[in-house]
Amino acid sequence: MVALFALTTALLMGLADFGGGLLTRRAPALTVVVASQSIAVVVLGVIVVATAAWQEAGPRLWYAVAAGLIGPVALLSFYKALALGPMGVVSPLGSLGVAVPVAAGLAVGERPGPVQIAGIGVAVLGIVLAGGPQLRGAPVQRQAVALTFVAAFGFGAVMTLIAQASSTVTGLFLALFVQRTVNIAVGGAALAVTAHRGRPVLPADGGLRVLRSSLPLLAFVGLADVASNGTYTIAAQTGPVTVAAVLSHLYPVVTVLAALIVLKERLRGVQAAGAGLALAGSVLLAGG
Repeated sequence: MVALFALTTALLMGLADFGGGLLTRRAPALTVVVASQSIAVVVLGVIVVATAAWQEAGPRLWYAVAAGLIGPVALLSFYKALALGPMGVVSPLGSLGVAVPVAAGLAVGERPGPVQIAGIGVAVLGIVLAGGPQLRGAPVQRQAVALTFVAAFGFGAVMTLIAQASSTVTGLFLALFVQRTVNIAVGGAALAVTAHRGRPVLPADGGLRVLRSSLPLLAFVGLADVASNGTYTIAAQTGPVTVAAVLSHLYPVVTVLAALIVLKERLRGVQAAGAGLALAGSVLLAGG
């Protein structure tokens, strides 16, 4: 069950990142973050009311608040990095945030077996190689790398925090609702400041019309992102955090494959090898 939920997380996160990267090529990254998360909050609000999840409010929700404060910074950094691209380089570096939940798992006493340790090493190496990262190049490329590392730490922290915010499924709905509400509050404030400073908050070509036409993709990105947090939390609470974290962080392989299929980005030899290693590492983890 741990492997199933963790791999589902990887699929959802990979597709959400791909969709977010496409959207930030049409609209400002901050606008994409606020719009997609707003849609997610509406859906989560309906679920919270329908399941009476508010009854499970308690001190653990502060973890969700902290995750909500960190999340917009991580998302904005990552979407900006994806817009600078290419996606196949940025996304695998973002997966290095796996170090945060893995460290948390080790801190609480988890001790992976030899096979799992080997799987972690192989999978992480494969994830990084899957993007064929190039650290040399133009200043824009270096900026993308810097933004990606900020995002990676933030994503790892969010996953660690949200996994601690609830102990039941209905509590998880409430925690995700709180997290996303804080996301919107932080992102909305930043959007207001941006507009006040005279910087564009709508697409340069088309304005609101472009956002309206992008609503289906915005909804998918927001909901897939929320769902991935939920499936990761279940995976982390079902089995070892170290295993759940590494398998969940296979999402860059999904983003790379989506870019290959949809955008026709070339898959370099090192990327193909990385994808193979990531798959081999996941098999070792699941079987260990």
